[in-house]
Amino acid sequence: MLKDFFRKINFGFGECKENNLSLWQCPSFLFVAMGFINISSMIGIYVVVSKYNSPELIVASVSVVSLLIFIVGSSIIKGVEQIMMANKIKSEFVSIVSHQLKAPLTGMRWSSDVLISDKIGELNLKQNGYVKDIQENTSRMIRLVNDLLDVSKIESGKMEINFQDIDLKEIIEIVVKELKSFAKANNVELIVDINRETGKVKTDPIRIKMVVQNFIDNAIKYTNPEKGVVKVFLENRNENIYCSVSDNGLGISKADQARIFDKFFRGTGVAKKQTIGTGLGLYIAKAAIESSGGKIGFKSEKKKGSNFWFTLPLAKN
Repeated sequence: MLKDFFRKINFGFGECKENNLSLWQCPSFLFVAMGFINISSMIGIYVVVSKYNSPELIVASVSVVSLLIFIVGSSIIKGVEQIMMANKIKSEFVSIVSHQLKAPLTGMRWSSDVLISDKIGELNLKQNGYVKDIQENTSRMIRLVNDLLDVSKIESGKMEINFQDIDLKEIIEIVVKELKSFAKANNVELIVDINRETGKVKTDPIRIKMVVQNFIDNAIKYTNPEKGVVKVFLENRNENIYCSVSDNGLGISKADQARIFDKFFRGTGVAKKQTIGTGLGLYIAKAAIESSGGKIGFKSEKKKGSNFWFTLPLAKN
């Protein structure tokens, strides 16, 4: 518990540094300072009361302490407001830039699709390869832009969830089919264990597909390079449906586990595998699951693999 507290304090100091706030404007530092002031004032007033039986001195001591607490409290509020304003400006900037990028990227994707379809003439082998590279990189940029737009919506509390009654078995089967060749190319055995009597859940089909894709894609990327095994499991548990994706890969270190769902966070194992990513997938997945009334989590052990899971409440008839 104390370790988690100090981690949050350190994170707060880092956020103050990022937003160019001085130590006396940083809420985390001021919060700690207020704690020391409170403890010191209680000890000081106790000493004054025990030594001097003077009501005037007690009133003066309490007044000074109250004034100090008021000043520090005002500084904390001001620091929080500055951080909130800076975060708001960042979110608005990301949203505006993402919207501006989306239109030309979509146009580039459409143009490359037309070129490769031979509708305006046949391309030679070299030209065809260049156009496919353009398609791949454009698609990657579009996914990044969409992720940034989702982050902006999550931070502003405007994430859209199009609730529908869906069969999660069908979503999993579609995703597994799409990622089968990717798993084979990485020497990974993809196992699906689905209880056929699972019910339906009420959620957004597009977002839940993204969550399943993220789980399976990550498991394939970070599993055992010699003989990887990724298992997708689905069953009913009480009034919920439980889905998990496990692997026998790198695992996640204890230091990384506390931040695994943080925005833009990528673990230390990523550098070893040299995989491409932004660190937004799990952050968006967590928001999508929790917005649908579910829970998300994981268990992992270094060099033994990971098991990422989520639950969603069963749809009522």
